[in-house]
Amino acid sequence: MNKNLIGKISLGCTVGLSAILCAMVVFGNGRLGAGLARGRVNQAPRTIMRNTFVNGAKRTAPPPPRKTDDPLWLPNTERPAWLDGSLPGDRGFDPLGLSKPAEYLQFEVDQLDQNQAVNRAGRVIGQYQQNIDEVNTENQLSPYSDIFGLRRFRECELIHGRWAMLATLGAIVAELSTGVPWDQAGKVELDGARYLNFNLPFTVSQLTLLEVLLVGGAEIYRNTETDLDKRLYPGGTFDPLGFTAKSPEQTMRLREAEIKHGRLAMVAAFGCGVQAFTTGEGLIDNLSFLN
Repeated sequence: MNKNLIGKISLGCTVGLSAILCAMVVFGNGRLGAGLARGRVNQAPRTIMRNTFVNGAKRTAPPPPRKTDDPLWLPNTERPAWLDGSLPGDRGFDPLGLSKPAEYLQFEVDQLDQNQAVNRAGRVIGQYQQNIDEVNTENQLSPYSDIFGLRRFRECELIHGRWAMLATLGAIVAELSTGVPWDQAGKVELDGARYLNFNLPFTVSQLTLLEVLLVGGAEIYRNTETDLDKRLYPGGTFDPLGFTAKSPEQTMRLREAEIKHGRLAMVAAFGCGVQAFTTGEGLIDNLSFLN
């Protein structure tokens, strides 16, 4: 069949149906037109009532947004039960559950009567939860009763953060003052110890032994403290200006600022190591592209 003929037939059918529908809507004296008009009139109140109901439902004030004073490390997450937010900088980050308190179950003895056809297994008769944040003064190298404890993790995080802040700042200052990259400082020390362009009468072995004695002695002395709070924040001579003695709110803000800076410094120290390993240059030399 010719394509033009098919097109004409389709166009004629469309025009004819359109004309019939227009006549039915405009001239409602016919049966179908009148019925359509009556249906339109009868449905109007229901439509109005339905729209009024829906619009009325829409006009109801939405519930106010839930405000929370507990910021988490990831939105729309729940805080673990063992992280109550009391520690500074606690954002509920423990995806592996490393600091979750361990629970021990006590079972009764299994039946071992060989004369019986079936021996019943022992059932749970008790439950025990140990306080893993206890400090033992007799063991100064490992004073905590358990290595997987929240207090021990916080102590390790805080100590590593403080060392990272000193290391990152020391690497930058040492390179700016001496021009020697921080990762090449050990090679320079082999030619003779120097500090601020002054020769020191020590060898590398003597400096290493001196560092082990000083840092190790300070660490052993710190482990003699049994108060969990003073182990992290000793105060006294370590707070000569008395910043933490003004108010508990300021003390909490300063502790939270310290742990945040420590975490950032640990990431920075790790980045410095990766940068020196991949490029073979120091911190200042890696910034030469900014010139």
